[in-house]
Amino acid sequence: MSVGERDLDFDREALREKYRIERDKRLREDGEAQYLELKGRWAKFVDEDPYVEPGFTREPVAAEVDVAIIGGGFSGMLAAARLQERGITDIKIIEAGGDFGGTWYWNRYPGAQCDIDSYCYLPLLEELNFVPKEKYSFSDEIFEHSQRIGHAYGLYERTLFQTRVRAIEWDQASSRWQLRTNHDDRLRARFVVMALGSASRPKLPGIPGIDEFEGVAFHTSRWDYGYTGGNLHGGMTGLADQRVAIIGTGATGIQAIPRVAQYAQHLYVFQRTPSSVDLRRNAPTDPEWAASLPPGWQRERRENFGAIAIGHSVEKDLVDDSWTRIFRDVLTVPKTGRRYSNEEKAELLELGDFRKMEEIRRRVDETVMDSATAEALKPWYRQMCKRPTFNDEYLPAFNRENVTLVDVSASKGVERITSRGVVANGVEYEVDCIVYASGFEIATDFRRRVDMAIEGRDGVSLFDHWADGWKTLHGFSSRGFPNWFYIGVSQNAFSTNMTAMFDDQSQHIAYIVDETLRRGHATVEPAQDAQDAWVAEIVGMQAANRSFMESCTPGYYNNEGSPRSAVFGGYTKGINAFNQMLEDWRDAGDLKGMEFDRP
Repeated sequence: MSVGERDLDFDREALREKYRIERDKRLREDGEAQYLELKGRWAKFVDEDPYVEPGFTREPVAAEVDVAIIGGGFSGMLAAARLQERGITDIKIIEAGGDFGGTWYWNRYPGAQCDIDSYCYLPLLEELNFVPKEKYSFSDEIFEHSQRIGHAYGLYERTLFQTRVRAIEWDQASSRWQLRTNHDDRLRARFVVMALGSASRPKLPGIPGIDEFEGVAFHTSRWDYGYTGGNLHGGMTGLADQRVAIIGTGATGIQAIPRVAQYAQHLYVFQRTPSSVDLRRNAPTDPEWAASLPPGWQRERRENFGAIAIGHSVEKDLVDDSWTRIFRDVLTVPKTGRRYSNEEKAELLELGDFRKMEEIRRRVDETVMDSATAEALKPWYRQMCKRPTFNDEYLPAFNRENVTLVDVSASKGVERITSRGVVANGVEYEVDCIVYASGFEIATDFRRRVDMAIEGRDGVSLFDHWADGWKTLHGFSSRGFPNWFYIGVSQNAFSTNMTAMFDDQSQHIAYIVDETLRRGHATVEPAQDAQDAWVAEIVGMQAANRSFMESCTPGYYNNEGSPRSAVFGGYTKGINAFNQMLEDWRDAGDLKGMEFDRP
C-alpha cells in the first residue's frame, strides 16, 4: 500500500485513468491556434469600447519624459505610484481604455467580481486609507478604486487615454525610446515600463462560421448593456424574450451565467471543460475589524497568503477562504514526524488533490438535481490544472427550467456558428444572442498579446531575440533592450494574488530606475553572464512543473495541452522567497548583474 492510502473511498488508479481519458478527449491538434488573432475583421473585439462615446479623436501629442508606462491597469498605476514615491514624476502613461482599471475597466459583465480576498487584492489600501466594503469586491468597486489611485497620485494629467502604442524603438544616438501610437503621437522616453497586465487582450474562439451569425454577439469584456439592459448587479430586462448562448465556463462564465439565467427567456451554456467550483463565502467588511488594523497589515496579509499558497505552515491563516483551504488540502504534506522521500511527498500531494476534487464533485451531486447535467459539470483533473473558481450561485442555476447545459467535450468544442445560432453535437440551437465568455489571451504568443513592435539595440526585435525562449534578469529586463522593463508573468515568481506580485515588481523596477538616474548613468541593462545565469536557474526549476502540466486537461495554464519550453517558466520557490531575494539584492546596493552605459 502506498503512503497515505488507508481508508480511501476512491480508487486511486481508476481516478488517474479517468483524468487521462478526460484530458485526451479534449486535446486539439491546433492548440492555442484555435483562438482567433484579433486583427482585420476581428479587430472590433479589441478596438471597440462600449464605455466611451464613439469617434474619439485628438491632436497628436509631442512630449519627452523620463518614464513612459504602457498600460493604465493596476500594474501601470503601481509603477507610476512607486516611481513617484522615489521622486520620479516626469511620467507619461499610455492607456487603451477610456479610464484607469485595465481588466477592471473592461470587465463589467454581470456578476464580475474578484476571486482573491479584496484586502489582499486591491493595491495601495493602506496608502489611501481605504478598506473595501466586502471580502470579494465587485468590479464597480474595483474600478472606483482604480480611479481613486489615479486621483490620489495625480495620474489623470499624466495619461493619454484611448491610445494604443504601435511601436517602441531604441534610438542609440539619444539614448531614448521612441514611441509611436495610433494617434501619431511623438513620444520620447529615457525609460519604458511595459505594464500591460496578464488579462488585457480578449480571447475569441475560432469557431467556423463565427462571422455568419445575424443576431447580437459580444465578448464579456465588451458587455452590451444597451442590449441586455441593467448593470453588473442585475436588471437585464432586455433579455426577457431573448434566447441567449454563453460559450465558455471558466472564471468569467461562472460569474455571468447565474445573472443571465435570471433574466433570459432561455439560456444555453456551451461547456468544453467544467470548472472546479467551490464555495465563495463572501461577507461584508466588519467595521470593528477594519478599525483595528495595525500599520503594515496589508503586507502581512499578502505574505501570509503567499506562504500558505506554497504549502508553508503559518501560525494563523489571516485570509481563511476557499483559496487557502485548497492550498492546505492540496499543497501541504501532512506533518507526521517522519521524513518522506520526494516520491512519497508526490504521492501524498496527489492524494490530497484527489480528496479535494472528490469534495468538489460531491458538491455538484448535492446541488444539481438532474443527474446527467450533474455528471457533465464534474471536473476530472488535478485541482491546479485550471484556475479554481468560487461561486455560490453557479451550480444552482442549472436547476432552472430555462437553463440548458450543452456539453461539447466530445467534439472538442462548438462545431460551428450559423446565421441563426450555435451548432453542437449535430444540433443547431437557435438563439438571439451569443456571448463569448472566453476570457483574455493570457498564454498565447507574446508578440500577439502585446501587439506592438519592440526594437532594441541595432533594430533587433524583442520577439526575434526571445524566439527560443525568454532571456531576462529576474524577469524584468533583457540585454540589448536598455532602460526597458516588463511587469508581468515571466521569469519571476507567480502569485495567485497578481496585484501583490505587480506591486513588488513595480517597487523593484522603480528602485533600478531611481538608482540609474541618481548615479548619473544614461542606460542600464542586464550583463550577459548575469542574464545567462538567471535563465539557467529558471530552467533548472521547471522539470517537475512541466511533468504536472503535461498531465493536465488543456487550458491556458499549459498552453492548451502543450506546455512551453522551460525557459518560459517561473521561480518555483514562491513569491515570498523571490521578494526576499530582490530585497537582499537592493540592500546590497551594487545592482549586481546590471550593466550601466554599455558601449
